[in-house]
Amino acid sequence: QLEESGGGSVQAGGSLRLSCVASGYLYTAYCMAWFRQAPGKEREGVAGITSTLRTTYADAVRSRFTMSKDNVKNIFYLQMNNLKPEDTAIYYCAADPSTCRQYGDSWLSHPAVTVWGQGTQVTVSS
Repeated sequence: QLEESGGGSVQAGGSLRLSCVASGYLYTAYCMAWFRQAPGKEREGVAGITSTLRTTYADAVRSRFTMSKDNVKNIFYLQMNNLKPEDTAIYYCAADPSTCRQYGDSWLSHPAVTVWGQGTQVTVSS
């Protein structure tokens, strides 16, 4: 089970930190990711992290977003800085058993997610 928190409303240029608490299973070997879905758009991969802590990011968020994880607490984070109105979306935490080991840094484009969180809303106003 994955549960997100930390969403909210901010002005452009602001920051938010999303958290994803993983419970009921140790996702240590999983490829973990954050996806987002804006109204009228398809869900897209934003950031991912492997079991070896290798991270990958979508071009739209690289240098602004940072994904990390706390292995002791089994919590995954997405630090979002310099937020833009186009970052407005529902953000989902996701667990993928193996894609990151098959596709390397491009794995967010080939997800095979088996567990989704319920999502948390992020709204950025101009």
